[in-house]
Order: sequence, then C-alpha cells, then structure tokens
Amino acid sequence: QVQLVESGGGLVQPGGSLRLSCAASGRSFSSYGMGWFRQAPGTEREFVAAINWIGGRLSYADSVKGRFAISRDNAKNMVYLQINTLQPEDTAVYYCAATFRTGITTSPRLYNYWGQGTQVTVSS
Repeated sequence: QVQLVESGGGLVQPGGSLRLSCAASGRSFSSYGMGWFRQAPGTEREFVAAINWIGGRLSYADSVKGRFAISRDNAKNMVYLQINTLQPEDTAVYYCAATFRTGITTSPRLYNYWGQGTQVTVSS
C-alpha cells in the first residue's frame, strides 16, 4: 500500500509559478513509477507528467512541455512538479499517482494509488 498526499497548490496570477509536492508513505516507494494528472471541472482527468522509478526517464503532455518539470527524491519519498508560466487553462485539481509499472505510464487507468489532489487556480 502507498498513501500519497499532495501539497503546494493555491491561487496564482498568470505567468506565476508553483511547486507541487507529493509525499508518499509505504514500502518500496522507489520501485513505483509516478505521475501527475489534473482535472478541471467538467473534464476528464488528464495526464500531465510522469517519471520512472529511478528518475532517469520523464514524459510530459504537449500542453505543459517546457513549463512543467517533474522530479523525485526516493530518499525522501517525495515527488515534485515545478510549474512555471502558469496560464488560466492550467486551473485544475492536480493529482499525484503511483503505478506498479516502473517505467513511464501516461494512462490514468494504469495507476494504482492516488492522492486526494491539490487545487491550482490561475487568475488575475
């Protein structure tokens, strides 16, 4: 079992930045692939970024490439999402997720554990 708790969301002006954190508890965190997803009201949950078990492989949705950066610290059981140059369309609840698959996984259906989400609102 893995429990995930996100933090770091908030209200930010367009062009601003946030750093989301995901704290994981449980065994064998370093063996899980990790991902970030987001969901805006009335839409399906969408892939944002993923990182493999050791952090050597990364993947991003086209809409966030160059603005978002995913990283992990296995010694601290943490996953991060640095989000820069925020735009109103980035407004959503952001979720951290863990998958038994050690590689890159972009489909939410293949993730086994989810956090409760953290709200990011981009507005002037």
